Amino acid sequence: MRFATYNVEWFDSLFDDKGRLLADEGWSGRRDVTRRAQAEALGTVFRALDADAVMVIEAPDTGSRRSTTRALTSFAQAFGLRTSATITGFANDTQQEIALLYDPARLTARHEPMATAGAPRFDTEFRIDLDIDAFPDPVRFSKPPLELTVTTASGQALHLIGAHLKSKAPHGARNRDDVMRLAIANRRKQLAQAIWLRARIDALLSEGQSVILLGDLNDGPGLDEFESLFGRSSVEIVMGQGDTALHDPHATEALASRISAQPATSRFFIEPENRYLQALLDYVMVSPDLMARQPEWRIWHPFDNPRCWRDPELREALLTASDHFPVTLDLEI
Repeated sequence: MRFATYNVEWFDSLFDDKGRLLADEGWSGRRDVTRRAQAEALGTVFRALDADAVMVIEAPDTGSRRSTTRALTSFAQAFGLRTSATITGFANDTQQEIALLYDPARLTARHEPMATAGAPRFDTEFRIDLDIDAFPDPVRFSKPPLELTVTTASGQALHLIGAHLKSKAPHGARNRDDVMRLAIANRRKQLAQAIWLRARIDALLSEGQSVILLGDLNDGPGLDEFESLFGRSSVEIVMGQGDTALHDPHATEALASRISAQPATSRFFIEPENRYLQALLDYVMVSPDLMARQPEWRIWHPFDNPRCWRDPELREALLTASDHFPVTLDLEI
C-alpha cells in the first residue's frame, strides 16, 4: 500500500462555500497562480501519486458554512481519483484542516481520539513547565492532530496520526528584543506540542500498536538557531530514541550530517534575498514493527527525484500546486 503526506498551500481557496471546485481564472492563494492552474496541477500530482491514502495538511476549511469533506469529495470527483473518501477530526479556526483522503476499497478509517496517562486528548490542554518557574503552563494545538484507527483490506490494523506543528510568528513585536522574546516563547510551545505528541506515541507503542505519523512538523535538524538553545528539534523529540524510536530515513539522513546537502520537502521564495529556500519539513515516520516490512520512502521533489524531473508535466505541476512536495511510503501490508 502507498501512504502519502502532502501539505497543499491554501487548498481552501479553490472551493466555494458549497465545496464546489473553483477551477477558473481567479487568483488562488498561491502567488501568481490562478485557481485553474493550481487545481489542474493538484489533479496531476494526486493522479501521479496514486496513493491509497493521503494525509492532506492544510486541507480545505470546516466551519459554519464550509466543509472539508464536501470540498475534498468534489476535488476527487473532478479528477477521477480513487481516493474518494474523506475523514477529518477536530476542526480548527485557521482555515487549514488535517484530513485523510483515501480509497475505501483499500482501507477503512475511524477517527479515534485518545486520552492516556501524560497525554490528554489533542483537542484539550496539555500542561508543562515551559519557562522553568516550577509552574505548569497550558499548551494547546492550533491544529489538533488527527488520530485514526485504520484497517486495511487484508485486515491489518494501523494507528495513523496526521500532524501539523506550528511555531507562531512573533506578532506584536515592537523591536528586536521583542522579536527574540516572542520567538523563543513560541518555540517553547512548539517543543511542548512535540512532547505531547511523543507521549501519545509512547502510549500507543506500549499497547503494541503499529503507528504511522504523517505531516508537517515545521521543524528539522539544524533548521534554525533555536535548536542550539533548546538542544533538540521537534523532529528529534517526536522520533524518540532507542527501541521505541520512529523511523524516517530523510530525518535520519539530515541528523547524521548537518553541514552536507539535506533532503528537502519544501521550497519557498525569499523575496528580500531574491532566492529560494529549501527545507525538510514533511515526514512519514513508522514504528519499529513496520520497519520489518522493508518500507520504501520517496520525496516527490521536482528537481531531486529522477522520475519527477524526467516528466515535464509532473515537474511543473509539483511547482505550481504547492510550496511543499508530497512524501510517500510504500509498505507491504
